[in-house]
Amino acid sequence: TKMLSNFVYNVCQCAGDWRMDSFVETTIQQLKEKIGNGKALCALSGGADSVALTFAFYLLKEKLEIRLEAAHFNHHLRGEESQRDEQFVRDICQRFDIPLFVGEAQVVAGKKGLEAAARDARYRYFDTLDGIIATAHTADDNAETLLMHLVRGTGLKGLGGIAPVMEKRIRPMLNITRSQVLAFLEEYHIPHVEDSSNETDAFLRNRLRHRVMPLLTQENPRLAGNLSQLSQRLRQDEQLLASLADGPLPDIPALREMPPAQLSRVLERFLKESGVREPEAEHIRLARELV
Repeated sequence: TKMLSNFVYNVCQCAGDWRMDSFVETTIQQLKEKIGNGKALCALSGGADSVALTFAFYLLKEKLEIRLEAAHFNHHLRGEESQRDEQFVRDICQRFDIPLFVGEAQVVAGKKGLEAAARDARYRYFDTLDGIIATAHTADDNAETLLMHLVRGTGLKGLGGIAPVMEKRIRPMLNITRSQVLAFLEEYHIPHVEDSSNETDAFLRNRLRHRVMPLLTQENPRLAGNLSQLSQRLRQDEQLLASLADGPLPDIPALREMPPAQLSRVLERFLKESGVREPEAEHIRLARELV
């Protein structure tokens, strides 16, 4: 997993003029070496990003001897529109002869809100499927995630944005922008569907997408890509700092001599091992006062 994580990070740093299918070709070549089963399972919602990723894999599957499959999850949150999305995915997979897995659930909002509940339900289904799942998160998604964490309050880990690899999921499009995705689909005349919930400002991500990102992009048109690359570098920094917390828990005198960044991560690990599932900054602060 660590090798695969490093690979996806390196691929996400590709810059300059390139074609999306060429980018994905490099990705698939490396995935074949890391995974070894020649299988790509794309999460396919029917939206532009996931359709672009799936079609890029489709263009290259014979050349690279890849067995392409897709997975769709119906959250039943938008009535007829949710059914429309599922039917669109079924139609496009039938058109291109892509085996499709479909899951469903009636999602209801939990403590963390409706978006989080939908995401958790979707990933629980994906995790039941065999193989590595490729999701189509873009540089824009990553930039929005970084800004969301800044608004809500975060540390270095939160500034790392969307992980290129997490368990059995990979995100090979983190440095591809939404505009590049749309240009790719237009070039090949590939349709997609629009999720009406993306138009509402009820969610923080949408408010940042509609109001904040356009203003910042006026200052720098490459903002999304730059923020996504920044998040990946910060994620690497966090991984290095977190590694300093490995090993047996030091005694109190050693803890008192530690640099603050290392001490915080040692205490965070200790709290997790003691049953605190997700230690927050306040938990770590209180633990430091006891040292």
